[in-house]
Amino acid sequence: MPRKRTPMTEEQLNELQRAYRTTKDGAERTRYQAVWLYGQGYPVAEICQITGCSTTSLMEWTRDYREHGLEALVDQRDGRNRAKLTRDQTDELSDKLQQYTPRDLFGPDTHTASGQHWTVEDLARAVQQWYGVSWQSRTSYHTLFARCAFSYQRTEKVYKSRRERDVADWEAQVEKN
Repeated sequence: MPRKRTPMTEEQLNELQRAYRTTKDGAERTRYQAVWLYGQGYPVAEICQITGCSTTSLMEWTRDYREHGLEALVDQRDGRNRAKLTRDQTDELSDKLQQYTPRDLFGPDTHTASGQHWTVEDLARAVQQWYGVSWQSRTSYHTLFARCAFSYQRTEKVYKSRRERDVADWEAQVEKN
């Protein structure tokens, strides 16, 4: 049996409508619109169809709005790589990436032959070593590079298993024979 809706006041509806018109954030607009439609008495299925939200989300947004007002509908995320690193740690990491090369940290065991340029793999190793943090997605490391003011570095076209010293030793061996 469906629960009876508690009607919203005219003041609440006007507040939602004002917030809807003034915000530039698309996700917030959707939340304001969905809660406003719910407060107007639209059927839940129709609201979900109009806004593209789920019934569960709609009910949570409505409850949050009733309990905490407009602030509850504002997006609280700050988009910082799932907050695994603080701003201070990201700033510190940026300084370390400027100061050190992968070769300085890992010796000859880097993902480029020269070890002079940072790659996603080297960054992942460094972040794990320094902060004990890792992400599953390469995109997160690309985002971290961008936050540290680094551009994307394509790796050199050299096989990882190919080491110049080994090649030189092999060539010397061939010349002897």
